[in-house]
Amino acid sequence: METTSDDAIRAATTKRLEQAMGTFGTQALASMEQRLPWFRRMPADQRSWIGLVAQAGIAAFVEWFKTAESTRPAIAGEVFGTAPRELLRSIKLKHTIDMVRVIIDVVETRLDELAAPGGQSQLREAILRYTRDVAFGAAQVYAQAAETRAAWDARLEALVVNAVLRGEVDDGMHSWAAALGWTSKPVTVIAGYTPPDEDPEVTIDQMQLAARRGRVDVLAGVQGQRVIVIVGGAEDPMEAARPIAAKCGPGPVVIGPLVADLYGSTLSAQAAMAGLRAASGWPDAPRPVFADEMLPERALDGDEVARRHLVERVYEPMCTAGAPLLDTLTTYLEQGSSLEATARLMFVHPNTVRYRLRRVTELTGLAPTDGRNAFTLRLALVLGRFADRHAGM
Repeated sequence: METTSDDAIRAATTKRLEQAMGTFGTQALASMEQRLPWFRRMPADQRSWIGLVAQAGIAAFVEWFKTAESTRPAIAGEVFGTAPRELLRSIKLKHTIDMVRVIIDVVETRLDELAAPGGQSQLREAILRYTRDVAFGAAQVYAQAAETRAAWDARLEALVVNAVLRGEVDDGMHSWAAALGWTSKPVTVIAGYTPPDEDPEVTIDQMQLAARRGRVDVLAGVQGQRVIVIVGGAEDPMEAARPIAAKCGPGPVVIGPLVADLYGSTLSAQAAMAGLRAASGWPDAPRPVFADEMLPERALDGDEVARRHLVERVYEPMCTAGAPLLDTLTTYLEQGSSLEATARLMFVHPNTVRYRLRRVTELTGLAPTDGRNAFTLRLALVLGRFADRHAGM
C-alpha cells in the first residue's frame, strides 16, 4: 500500500507527464526516422498511423500511471486499437518491438525531467511494468491476427484442393493458390486416409511440417476420411511422398503422376483418387505406390483413363510391332509362363521366344516373366481386343 508521500509524488509526476505528453509523439517519430530503416521506407500514411499508435501508447501510459492498479485498462485495447487492421499486415511483430523500444528510450532520456523529486525509481518501475504489459498486448494482437489469417488460409487451401478434384483449375483458382504463396513446379497429388481419432487440422499441420523439412510445398485438404495433398517443387515424387505417407492413417497412399504445374494437377489428382479407390484389389501394394502401378486394378474398377492407358501404352505398341509378338506373348501367358511350352506350340526355338519377350519389355516397360507385369499385360491384351472389336463395329 502506497504512503501519502508516494501518492503525492505520483500525482506530481503525473502532472509533469501530462504537460510533456504533447512533445513525446513528435520526439518518438523523429527517433524512429533516425534509428529504424524500415520505418523510413514506409509510405507517409502508414508512418502517420504509427505516429498515432505512438501517441496513443504515451497517452495510455500517463493514464495507466495515475490510475489505481486494480482499475488499470487493458493495454492492447488502448494502444493497438488506434491502428487500422491493414497496419498489422504491414508491420511485423519485430517492428512493433522496435517501435516500443524507441518510445521507451525517448521517455527514459527525460526521466529526471519528468519525475517529481524523489519519484525517479517510482517512474522507472512503472515504465518497466508498462512496457511488459505492452509486450504482452502486442503478442496477443499479433497472435489473434495470426489465428485469423491461419483460419482464412485453411479455408482457401480447402477451396484450392476441392477445385483441383473437381477439375475447375482456372485463373480464379490460381489466384487463390497465389494468395497462399504457391509458385511451385512441377506438381503431383498424393491421396491417402487420415489417422483415426485425429483432428484433420492436426493431420494437415503435421504434413505441412514434414513437407517443409523435405523442402517442398504442399496444399492439403481432408474430405471425410480421405486426405488429398498437392505437392509442388518435388523432382522425385516418391521421395516427397514418403514423409507425407508417414503422417497418413492406416491403408494405401497413392501418388498421382508428375505434371508440369497446377493447371495439370487435376489429372494427377484423378489418378491418385482412382488408385485409392481400387487399392483393395492389390492389398500387398507398396506404401506409398504410384497410381500408374495400379493400372490393372483401376481398369477393373471402371477407371476409363486406366483402360485407355493400358490400350495405348501397352497393347498398341505391340500391335505396331507385328502379330508374332502378340501371338508369342498370348501363348506364353496362357502356358503358365513356360518358354519351352510356348516354343513347342509356336514351332519356334526357345531363344526366339526369349527375344520376342524382351521386345515386349522394351516396348511396354513390362517384363512378361514378372508375375505382376504378366497380370498387367494380360489385362492390356483383353482391353485391346475389346477396343479392336468396338473399332470394327
